Amino acid sequence: MRDGQAQPRNCETGIALLFGLLTLIVPTGAKPSAAQTLGKAPTLTMAAVPLTTTQRAQQTMVNLNFRVPPGYHINSNTPKSEFLIPTALKMDLPTDIILGKIEYPPGEDATFPFSPDEKLSVYSGDFTIALGVHPLKSVVPGKYVMHGVLRYQACDNAACYPPKTLPVSFEVKVIKEPAEHHANPAQSPHIHN
Repeated sequence: MRDGQAQPRNCETGIALLFGLLTLIVPTGAKPSAAQTLGKAPTLTMAAVPLTTTQRAQQTMVNLNFRVPPGYHINSNTPKSEFLIPTALKMDLPTDIILGKIEYPPGEDATFPFSPDEKLSVYSGDFTIALGVHPLKSVVPGKYVMHGVLRYQACDNAACYPPKTLPVSFEVKVIKEPAEHHANPAQSPHIHN
């Protein structure tokens, strides 16, 4: 071999070198952390929300129905471990429509192989979050789109996945409040002599 010339490598040498580098990066026998795994996290779905009609200056509750895929669960809004990410709804409402109360369902207590000594509070299957929408008296009547995200951390029976967000949107129709009726006071009887 002359100076300045590169020695050609055969395919087997390249594969062996690549395998050696990979074993330095990912030791054989290494398992993903029980807290999080590198697999693809499952995606929740949200059912369509029927158009909700609400009056100005009044709170109306809207039910948001979600589904966790079979074989998975997500942490409830109040997980029992500080290391788990709670399911949380964040809304970005139009001007003059304020967010009322958010009612999360209670979680189901369960134990899993990755944490057998600890009961975790989870949602699985179908669950509903109720959300209060309160248009102020200044809102112009009409249809408004509410946007937000549901942040959650999904797990299977072996491990938990990195947190994900699911876009949330639905429409509300704001109508005027009923006109106030002013009753006429009863007329006093006239006394005629």
